[in-house]
Amino acid sequence: MADRLDKENTPHRIESDSMGEVEVPREALFGAQTRRALDNFPISELRFSRRFIEALGAIKLEAAEANHELGGLDSGVKDAITQAAGEVVEGRHDSQFVVDIFQTGSGTSTNMNANEVISNRAIQILGGEVGSKSPVHPNDHVNRGQSSNDVIPTAIHVAALISIERDLLPALHKMRDALGDKAAEFDGIVKTGRTHLQDATPVRLGQEFTGYAGQIERGIRRVEQAREELSEVALGGTAVGTGVNTHPEFAGKVCERISSRFGITVRETENHFQAQSTMDGAVAASGAMKTVAVSIMKISNDLRWLGAGPRASLAEIAIPEVQPGSSIMPGKVNPVIAESATMVCAQVIGNDSTITVAGQSGNFELNVMLPVLAHNLLQSTALLATTADNLTDQCIAGLQATDRGPELVENGLMLATALAPVVGYDNAADISKEAYKTGRTIREVAREKTDLSEEDLDETLDAKKMTGN
Repeated sequence: MADRLDKENTPHRIESDSMGEVEVPREALFGAQTRRALDNFPISELRFSRRFIEALGAIKLEAAEANHELGGLDSGVKDAITQAAGEVVEGRHDSQFVVDIFQTGSGTSTNMNANEVISNRAIQILGGEVGSKSPVHPNDHVNRGQSSNDVIPTAIHVAALISIERDLLPALHKMRDALGDKAAEFDGIVKTGRTHLQDATPVRLGQEFTGYAGQIERGIRRVEQAREELSEVALGGTAVGTGVNTHPEFAGKVCERISSRFGITVRETENHFQAQSTMDGAVAASGAMKTVAVSIMKISNDLRWLGAGPRASLAEIAIPEVQPGSSIMPGKVNPVIAESATMVCAQVIGNDSTITVAGQSGNFELNVMLPVLAHNLLQSTALLATTADNLTDQCIAGLQATDRGPELVENGLMLATALAPVVGYDNAADISKEAYKTGRTIREVAREKTDLSEEDLDETLDAKKMTGN
């Protein structure tokens, strides 16, 4: 009796793995291998994201279902594993996923973290002793038919697909539609176009926003292509791509179940050796994310410039005011939502560089930078989704056009472009230079230097006509 009470009151329990015994916190669901990883990798505070844990838990759950169907697990063990893994999918045990991102390059420590948590929770469900590995073993049962080397790449792809489908694409569609709405709203507003940051021929404000909407539309297509790249997964290759120790039908059954569970398309690769030795699909997906970030960066910076002022600069649009802009200058308001978006874009562009380096680290039959690749890819997807959503709601939706753009058109020197077909390029250039030197308009100088009638000038210098249809 005393021995049992002493055992219950100690803060640790003793577990063992192939390297011997180790102390594990008594209340922890993880086990010996996770405990060793905690000691070995005290590197950062970065941990795997909710989406990754959700995907990893789902793989373990559907693996148990497939193994039972194929005769590899009895129903009692299968039911306990699926219940425990289901709790992982739901996020009920996120605090138990404690291993640093900067760990073993294959992500073995995190795969075993999942195996141990699910095994111990299943043991609890069946009334056994946590840490005993009986009646549910983390390797023999939870990890049956799997290896870290095919599970972790698969989890990366599945997590990214879930995030793309549920988070990023809806946010990008909303942003595209909001920009399209502004394009229609601003279509009648003629303003000065700008190239090289210098005045150019007139353009409609709506046309500029049509360009922004078009960028996001094409970004959506690129992300959809990334989704196709990520649909091919490594599961079934086990250690080196040969599929040793797994049933030939295992991966296909798991992929079907994962696809149905999340409403995504996941299929077993036709070439396991490329799927485990490289992460080219993830690198390509990151490239699509980077391109979307570049688009959002351009749009955000244009909005900042178009809204610059309100009196000493362009001020062609009014950006929604969301917070005071200065601790010293009363009344100052800054374009903080757009600024926030540009910082996110910088982060995503940097993440792509990390993913590129990680993608190069496929040594023979295994890539050995999987955790950091996973972290950066999933962070990029999540950040782009929340940023597109926030930029749409707090900035784009509330944009208003000012009178400043149309007011500047009549003074625009590039109206001389419309004169060139009538009076010749050199004469039009002389008119433009004279207007600039004297501070007069193109119309005023042309009235003096050409024999065009007032009606001819009105027809020729019609700024709206210069913007096309």
